[in-house]
Amino acid sequence: MRRLPPLTAIEAFVHVARLGSVKLAADELALSSPALSRRVQALERFIGKPLFERRHQALRLNDDGDRLLALLSGALDTLSDAVEQMSGEVEVLRLRLGVLPLFAIQRLMPRMGDLKVRHPELHLDFDTAHHGLGRLGEGIDVAIVLGHAIDPALYARRLDRNRVYAIAGRALIERTPIEHPAELSRHTALIHRDMPDTFADWMHAAGLPMLEPAAIDRFDSGTLMLEAAAQGLGVAFMLESHFETARDDRLVPLFDRAVDSTYSHWFVCRPRMLQQKPVKLFHDWLVGALNAPPE
Repeated sequence: MRRLPPLTAIEAFVHVARLGSVKLAADELALSSPALSRRVQALERFIGKPLFERRHQALRLNDDGDRLLALLSGALDTLSDAVEQMSGEVEVLRLRLGVLPLFAIQRLMPRMGDLKVRHPELHLDFDTAHHGLGRLGEGIDVAIVLGHAIDPALYARRLDRNRVYAIAGRALIERTPIEHPAELSRHTALIHRDMPDTFADWMHAAGLPMLEPAAIDRFDSGTLMLEAAAQGLGVAFMLESHFETARDDRLVPLFDRAVDSTYSHWFVCRPRMLQQKPVKLFHDWLVGALNAPPE
């Protein structure tokens, strides 16, 4: 048998290649950045050539790295299939799902009872860490993500269409009434990192495209963002579904105005994964349960 590099070195290379960052890849693998870098360097020494162009705080694949990633993807899929085939011989079907926490709380968990009734053999492992797309096939099978559009190399099914609300806490507007969109220049805008354009989109629709808020506070948790708005820490620019499903009497939409959002939730996986029974069962159930819009 030919000598192979350590699987941990290959795993480190693939994560860094897909995320473009040693720090993000190290966080995903629960390693320190130096430890991850050593694994990547070990693979480069084994192959005998560099695989990345190293830039300030970022790595980009060079031509050799691109070629290796393309070759490894097929091999990793074959390895994953072998494990899936062996584990698929038992009755339990298991799906590793990457999902945003707020989507899971508001829209998925209330429907899980129906999934259990329809498919009692299907079990889900939930992963609410970020960068789900970068870990498809490397820790998760399916991701539910928020975005404008998805890489056409992946299978993607839109799950909803949304509008954006400006949401404030009653405590804030009782203390400082906000009667016109221009007055948002005196307030902090609360923005989700996965939806960076929401404030600009909302203000453009309001006819004030150049207006700047007093400050912008960014969140990677929709739950925390809603709570911050409820506590009067700023005005949150979030999806209509987030506000309506929260059912929080402390929150109110401003100006009775909502604008069409360019962001949607998407079911995403590698195209070949739809051939796997757990993925197919979950996909079909989820699209029906959410009454997903036709494409």
